[in-house]
Amino acid sequence: MPIIEARNLCKDFQVRVRGHGFANSVKSIFHNEYTTKRAVDDISFSIEQGEMVGYIGPNGAGKSTTIKMLSGILHPSSGEVFVRGIVPHKKRRENAMHIGVVFGQRSQLYWDLPFSEALDLYRKMYQVEPGRFKQNVSRFVELLDMQEFYDRPVRQLSLGQKMRAELAVALLHNPDILYLDEPTIGLDIVAKQRIRTFIKDINAERKTTVILTTHDMDDIEQVCSRLILINHGKLLYDGGLTQFSERYAGDAIIDLSFKGKWNGFELPGVTGIKYSAENRASISYDKKRLVSADIIRAAMQTHSITDFKVRESGLEEILSKMYSVK
Repeated sequence: MPIIEARNLCKDFQVRVRGHGFANSVKSIFHNEYTTKRAVDDISFSIEQGEMVGYIGPNGAGKSTTIKMLSGILHPSSGEVFVRGIVPHKKRRENAMHIGVVFGQRSQLYWDLPFSEALDLYRKMYQVEPGRFKQNVSRFVELLDMQEFYDRPVRQLSLGQKMRAELAVALLHNPDILYLDEPTIGLDIVAKQRIRTFIKDINAERKTTVILTTHDMDDIEQVCSRLILINHGKLLYDGGLTQFSERYAGDAIIDLSFKGKWNGFELPGVTGIKYSAENRASISYDKKRLVSADIIRAAMQTHSITDFKVRESGLEEILSKMYSVK
């Protein structure tokens, strides 16, 4: 039985219509008009225990709304959702005892409390027995390198330290499911890598199911093996990350370095050219129509090429093209 199952999930919101001009402003005082916006539109998927799933889409796609329905904060307008066999919004307390949530831009820590005391507060809230609490804290402090700020007030922590603390709090009660919303936003490369490694370690040790929403495609590529892609509330893709890249990566890219200014060139099969003032250009091309040698020959006719590198379209580039399709 899947640990998470969504069946024809929909969520509608009533949005106030605001007219322009003085007359409409006066009218809105006495009579408000609303329109219905569908944030999630007939989405179905199931997730097995221990899976690490990237749940992605552009801003406004319906990602956060879906996570809120899975966590019990919102109820569906239609369709069904089951988490561990229960309906989250009907049994919010029971559901909360088995999930952990980290929102990259919202904190669940108490500003003036030392981090160690915040952990103890959550121990009581989740009724974690002392032996397991001690074991978990010791493990998290080691994996997340939190010794230096363990007894420091939360207000004195850096962004990277706060995010590590948020992860520890979310996993303190050994949840079956971990929802992560932009867990590495604003962090430097070292902090991002530490958090990614920690998530993978916890998944390997405990078979914790991880649902990750992020705009950082490195997070997805390094952590997840499955991708669920939505846009305008609709499901566009659900499957393996490798299969997604093979299916949609129609273009390859050549990065060129050259002398002088960029003069440009035309070649059927070239799908895009980006160049910079630093004498570099990235040329995208359809692999079904061209090979890299065709690009190099054409570019050398109008430029003095000093170096080049061929690469496949990355996940971010593939998604950028998909998002741009209305």
